[in-house]
Amino acid sequence: MPSKKKRKRGLEKRSINKYSEKPADFDKLGSLYPTFQPYVFYSSDGRPRIDWTDFNATRELTRVLLLHHHALNWWIPDGQLCPTLPNRSNYIHWIEDLLASDIIPVIGTQVHVKGFDIGTGANCIYPLLGASLLGWTFVASDVTDVALECSEKNVKSNPHISELIEIRRVHFEEAKHKSESGNGEKSDFRREMVSGNLDSFHMQSEPASIELESSAKSYHGPPILLGVVKEGERFDFCMCNPPFFETIDEAGLNPKTACGGTPNEMVCPGGEQAFITRIIEDSVQLKQSFRWYTSMVGRKSNLKYLIAKLWGFGVTIVKTTEFVQGRTSRWGLAWSFIPPKRNTVPFNMVEKTSLNFSLEGLERQHSAINVLQSANSFFCSCSASCKLDVNSFHLDIIAASGHCDALLRSEAQNENGLAVWKGELESSNDSEHQESLLRLRISVFQQIPGTLLVKGSLQQRECALSGAFPLLFQKLEDHLKAEFCRKGPK
Repeated sequence: MPSKKKRKRGLEKRSINKYSEKPADFDKLGSLYPTFQPYVFYSSDGRPRIDWTDFNATRELTRVLLLHHHALNWWIPDGQLCPTLPNRSNYIHWIEDLLASDIIPVIGTQVHVKGFDIGTGANCIYPLLGASLLGWTFVASDVTDVALECSEKNVKSNPHISELIEIRRVHFEEAKHKSESGNGEKSDFRREMVSGNLDSFHMQSEPASIELESSAKSYHGPPILLGVVKEGERFDFCMCNPPFFETIDEAGLNPKTACGGTPNEMVCPGGEQAFITRIIEDSVQLKQSFRWYTSMVGRKSNLKYLIAKLWGFGVTIVKTTEFVQGRTSRWGLAWSFIPPKRNTVPFNMVEKTSLNFSLEGLERQHSAINVLQSANSFFCSCSASCKLDVNSFHLDIIAASGHCDALLRSEAQNENGLAVWKGELESSNDSEHQESLLRLRISVFQQIPGTLLVKGSLQQRECALSGAFPLLFQKLEDHLKAEFCRKGPK
């Protein structure tokens, strides 16, 4: 077959996620692919189903979906991590949106989109999808012989895209030697994900390894990007499906699925928080070698820590999203050190226009009005425009990019800077400027005595700043819970 051409920038057509609205048709797939038919059964309501606890069934489903929808030949051995295709497709399409937004300018004169897959695994799913759907080129790294051999085989089984994907081996001994000579400290290679030649980079002034706070979970493995990215290489993005768990026992807690997975793929000391923190630390060294650094996050509770970590390292932008497929939720985290284009604000990537949380265990003197007044003070602290309606129990907020940035960074802006933003907000009639303003409504309802429901709603979904909505609402939740739900004496 003729080789697939790399797609040039500016010629991309927005691809469609085949699984976003309509799930896979097991009945149709079973009739088309005899090898899949034995795994299909019918429930009492007549719907075709498969046994998600059967690894062979989930592997065969992934195989026929890749063949049917993407014309890809694919296979993995028993026990290797079997990807859920809809979830992985969500991640690819989100990166497509990040690149298409053009918030972060293209690096140098690079013509074609180039990605880096951290720990591609035997399945090599992200490079296969990115190359087949979008013509992207990839470097895919991994550490075990099985993963490298199988991913290489999966690439070569698809000659129409094979030239777009490079499988890159990680060499432990060289990495250990270089990491010891680079920072004077020995590394614990219990999680040998990605490492290599530390001397091949133009290092920044920051230390090669940044210590985590004592309360945080520590990663004891080698750097993940440093030493694998070669000198002079530039990428549009990196992506990662990190090891979510701290122990193999924890990885097997879900009895309703059987996606396989080896300890190297699913487990590392400190779990995903420590692993992604190391990606962040490596990104501090590599800085603008990537337009976007990204990772999937399995636990929403880790997002707050990771986002705070990123702002502390001086990134220029942070983006998050939620991937929802069936009953499974994952989150995407992206950041960059490249200054955004001037007068460009983050574009719309928000998944939900309405969010809520409960304030429980409130003392008698704390009413809905008190909560609204506190929310009003929270947003006014950055000089956003706020209008409190005590009769309807809601607060309307209009915020510009600078207001959102000040709240998310939790840093005080200088007085003149705030005045400039406030003046723009009140005086500008420019339609483009108005479209870039974030408009929120915060409402408070009493559920039962001692419990209030706080609801946030995005008033304009197409707003360029709508991606900041879930982050701001999380900040507001933290602020209100700290004030009203504190246990013990204040």
